[in-house]
Amino acid sequence: MATDYQLPCKKISHVLFAIQDLAIKKKIVWLIAIATAVRLLLASQLELANDEVYYWTYALYPDWSHFDHPPMVGFLAQLSSLNLWLEDDFFLRFGSIVLSRINTYTIFLIGKKVKNERAGWYAALLYTSSIYCSILSGFSLSPDAPQVFFWLLSVQVAVGVFSATDITRAHRLRVLLFGLLAGLAILSKYHSVFIWVGVLLFVLIKNRKWLTELSLYLSGAISLVVMSPILFWNLREHFISFTFHGDRVTPSWEIRPDYFLTEVGGQFAYNNPLNVILIVTALIALWRGNEFIESKYKWLLLLNSIPLWLLFTGFSIFRSTLPHWTGPAFISLIVLSAAYWAERMQNTENAYAPLRLTLPSYFLAFLLVATLYLINYSPFQLGKTSDMQNFGEYDFTQDMYGWKQVNKAFEKIAEREELGGRMPRQAGLVSNKWFPAAHLDFYCAWPNNRKLFAIGSLNDIHKYAWMNRGRGGLQLGSDYYHIAVSNYYKSPMDAFGSYFEKIEPMDTVKITRAGETMRYAFFFRLKNYNGTFSDPLLP
Repeated sequence: MATDYQLPCKKISHVLFAIQDLAIKKKIVWLIAIATAVRLLLASQLELANDEVYYWTYALYPDWSHFDHPPMVGFLAQLSSLNLWLEDDFFLRFGSIVLSRINTYTIFLIGKKVKNERAGWYAALLYTSSIYCSILSGFSLSPDAPQVFFWLLSVQVAVGVFSATDITRAHRLRVLLFGLLAGLAILSKYHSVFIWVGVLLFVLIKNRKWLTELSLYLSGAISLVVMSPILFWNLREHFISFTFHGDRVTPSWEIRPDYFLTEVGGQFAYNNPLNVILIVTALIALWRGNEFIESKYKWLLLLNSIPLWLLFTGFSIFRSTLPHWTGPAFISLIVLSAAYWAERMQNTENAYAPLRLTLPSYFLAFLLVATLYLINYSPFQLGKTSDMQNFGEYDFTQDMYGWKQVNKAFEKIAEREELGGRMPRQAGLVSNKWFPAAHLDFYCAWPNNRKLFAIGSLNDIHKYAWMNRGRGGLQLGSDYYHIAVSNYYKSPMDAFGSYFEKIEPMDTVKITRAGETMRYAFFFRLKNYNGTFSDPLLP
């Protein structure tokens, strides 16, 4: 018999999780706990990847928006690192990990709303086994982390509001909340506008009552106000961000099957191939008329996903695209799939954890163990070994390994050079592209209170064009260090020869793993800057 103390605790627990099935409640708690522990472990063990360390610059130099993306990922990094007071790369990822905990529960609530608690549990399970949802947006510092967070919250509100046939005051208030959440998603990543695309298509096709509601238009106005920093920044910068992204997806009208196959293959990989099979099975069942979900929820979920998927998959026929651009489209498809399998598995043994639904998680666990081993501990060289200058090129494991070794070498070399009078005290660094510039900035320049500048075209240096200005620019007659790594090597004479009087090699250092050479770091003196680099932001 429960004590007076136990009863209130149970009530609080039920309110907190809103789950009636105790078995599912336990599984959700364990799923979130285990997934969070794994992400925290990875965050403590892996150095930052190219994109992650670049988004650190958004926190270092915050702005209304940025060349590549809206500002939300920078705000997240500032928040999780206490405005970079917590300097370790672990804390840059911590915000994404916290949001992912909430996301898992949010997608459970969506599945529960459109079907039942078992569908919610399956949705949480498939969400966690998705590489895109669990790692790219659930672990990495990336714009997808806040985007997926606000996308899921927007969908949760949408399925409860826009499906209503009798629109009440509560619905009108919640549609304003939807506008706020959708605006915050757009402030995270541009193509979150497809949240609104899906809702407006649903309203036009299935529930036109909303067209007569003032609250719908106020909701749209709220989204515009929330996303207005992007518009203000682009107006100030002559819409440079929109031009950049427009150029990336403008069709060339030359059919490229290789791009298309790369995109589709990437979607399978990012979303977990086993998950995609489960999703496709559910979509085939829908196509055949299997009504395992109410029509209003079916259309809300489909219209939240298919337009976005069609757009970027269609672009891939003509242009090179990135598979994670379609990542949010798969979120609603996960919910649809969960509803299908909840219906299909309801009378089977072990319906709480059928193998076909848990196998994707085991597959992801295997991939994570293998990836951690390859990046941090393996003696295997996966890239080029033909010559020293390109040693390790095309080895993906190099992006997240060895930068701390580079810094240790740099500290010793800089101390030697400055004590010997060959370089001035606290000389800055120069790089030629946003990667590996951001890695060298985070792991070498910033910890040693040095400034890093980037020399190159705007498409090469990205945000560093603005950071160069913020750091006072390159100084006429000054000397700088340059560090080149063999997996991204470019001759410093080709990159900087016209800007400096002399370029002198200082040292070459092996970057090792498990006792084996993985790549080389080359250290140079760039002497007497001549002031001829043209700021790419000038008209």
